[in-house]
Parts: sequence; C-alpha cells; structure tokens
Amino acid sequence: MKLIECPRDAMQGWHRHIATVEKIAYLDALLQVGFDTLDFGSFVSPKAIPQMADTQAVLAGLTQLPGRSKLLAIVANLRGAEEAVMHDAIRYLGFPFSISETFQLRNANKTIAASMEEVQTIQELCIKNNKQLVIYISMGFGNPYGDPYNTDIVLQWVSELAALEIPIISLADTVGLADPPTISYLYKALVPAYPAVEFGAHFHAAPHQWEEKVRAAWDQGCRRFDSAIKGIGGCPMAKDELVGNIATENLLDFLARQRAKPALDKVAWEKAYRLAEKIFVP
Repeated sequence: MKLIECPRDAMQGWHRHIATVEKIAYLDALLQVGFDTLDFGSFVSPKAIPQMADTQAVLAGLTQLPGRSKLLAIVANLRGAEEAVMHDAIRYLGFPFSISETFQLRNANKTIAASMEEVQTIQELCIKNNKQLVIYISMGFGNPYGDPYNTDIVLQWVSELAALEIPIISLADTVGLADPPTISYLYKALVPAYPAVEFGAHFHAAPHQWEEKVRAAWDQGCRRFDSAIKGIGGCPMAKDELVGNIATENLLDFLARQRAKPALDKVAWEKAYRLAEKIFVP
C-alpha cells in the first residue's frame, strides 16, 4: 500500500501566492508524517504555473531529507526532466501523458505522438540518472473536449508505455469524469496483465463521489493512491472550474476500514494538517 501526498497539486492552482518559506515549512512537516511519496513540486514553465516557479528554491530549503518519504517532481518536457534529474533528493519524475489530443496540446504544447517520443527520451534519461519515471494517464477516464475516448484507447496506450518498461503508471481522473464501472474495468484488466508495472490512481472527485471511485480501484487490486490534505487541488490547465483531489483524511478513513491503514506518525500528521488549514484559507 502506497500513499502519495500531493501538495504540489494542492498548491499549483491556489488563488493566493504561497510564499517559498511557507512551502518549505509545509513540505518539511509532510516529510515527517511517513507518506511513501510526496508530489512536492514541478519543473514547468513559470508562465504556465506561476505557483511552482520556486520549486528549486523550495527543494534547496528543505531540512527533512533524507527521510522515509521519497520526492516526486512533475515535468512536462525534456528540459524540465533534465533539470529534475540533477537533484539527488528527487526519486521520481512524473510526466502527464494525456490521451486527449486537445489537453495534451493545451498542457504540454505537443501532440500525443510527439509526447510519446519525449516519454521515451525521458525514460532513457531517468534510467541513466537512477530515477524512476511515473506516467500519469491524463484524461484517463474521459475528457470535456469531445476527443475520442473509450477503455480500449487507455489499454492501447498503457501497452505502449509498458513496452518502454515504465515502472509506474497512474490513471488520472483529471476533471472528475470517472465512474465506478469504468474504474473497475480498467484496473481489473491492467493489474494482472502487467505484473511488472505498479498501477496507481490519481482521482479528482466531488466530495460525495470520492469513496465510490477509491473502492472501485481498491477492489481490483490498485494499491497506490494519490491524495491531498483537505481535498484541495486540480489541474489549472484542464478547465476553469477545478475538481478537487481525494482528501487524504478521507482516504485514511477508508483504508482503516479495509484494515490497511499505513503506519503514519500521528503527531506529525496533526501538525501538517494544522499547517494546511493556515495555508489553504478560502
């Protein structure tokens, strides 16, 4: 069971600029909780995502490394990947690979075909630098643009990515369109078919829909879940109205009911949660 806490996803579209010192304090607190991984920042254009312009400064200011948690940085192109692999503290590079042509152009200014070529280059870069590449199948459960979507499209792209020996592939419900039958079908098909791949779930959901999505993936063998404290976040490149992440506190409650709750430091968790309440003020 792996919990991936996503402060980057929570912060990137936040309406108030979050100061570098606040980000450092928050990430230092999260690093003491015991999550498997922190999706902590991104090496992307500051014009596209201004909130992440200080990722290198934030990384340099962290005081809790090394620790139990590993760091994941999002990259959108080879340039960002080349920056990210220079940092010893970063274990994972996350690349959003959209199966919606419209969104891939909007998010990365590249076609799906061109992005696939870039994935191969970034994978080679990761292997050379002892990093692991995490591919997020963006718009993995549909898209709001009218682009073609069905589960066969997902399965085909996963097949091509698995052929590149991508170690971790996470299906991303970028705009909250996933329904339990589709979630169940995809993980039931993928998890046993690719034993060398670790499949994850990055769901966005309205507050009343989170559990049905998590349960559908869990019941079909998914054991890697992304979440964010207080359910904050969403992709600012996707559409005007953001749909939040799965709230970490809700996910922990679900896992406790499955008798699979990770061993987190309760005191550190409470400290991090209190910091989140101060940083993410409506």
